[in-house]
Amino acid sequence: MVRVLMTGFEPFDGASANPSWEAARLVAEEPPPGTEVSPLLLPCVFGDCLRVLYDAVERTAPDLVLCTGQAAGRSGLTVERIAVNVDDARLPDNAGRQPVDRPVVPGGPAAYFATLPVKACTAAARAAGVPCSVSQTAGTFVCNHLFYGLMHLLSTRYPDVRGGFVHVPSLPEQVLDGAGPAMPAETAARGLRAVLTAAATVREDIRLAAGAVH
Repeated sequence: MVRVLMTGFEPFDGASANPSWEAARLVAEEPPPGTEVSPLLLPCVFGDCLRVLYDAVERTAPDLVLCTGQAAGRSGLTVERIAVNVDDARLPDNAGRQPVDRPVVPGGPAAYFATLPVKACTAAARAAGVPCSVSQTAGTFVCNHLFYGLMHLLSTRYPDVRGGFVHVPSLPEQVLDGAGPAMPAETAARGLRAVLTAAATVREDIRLAAGAVH
């Protein structure tokens, strides 16, 4: 049995829900075969999210950590490849914090790669009928802060634990005016279950053209 710690964020910027948590909660209620999923709701706050995550990693001793966050404007799940060591917030987080041009971890590496098979995870979600692609950037807001902090923790303290990050599109009720793409939480959860299955079973990633031109 693969022990999974799966996180989602609380609602942000006045929203009533966050699709990352709605999907993560559904996955935990019905995890993929061979996995045991512990869900964790994180504050959308620089620093605080990492403290809550680190405590949970120590408490639950997972084999795999999959963090998720909302990416408004994206039309499918996006499996993040790289976390960068910079906080550059265009707007404040839920605690009013707005770091600009600061490292996530002072003195840490410029970037970390996810240790999940990102292309196999992408292909698995697509095979489950859920739009999914590889993303080369998780931004510079709280999602990237969490992703980088996770990978730094695993690299320095838990090298045998694999980790990564997936962005989830907005919920349909968040874009009622049709101004952007959306995905029901149930669909996102189906894709995330496929991602978890691939992450738990694939050791060597597949070759799949999934780069970006810009």
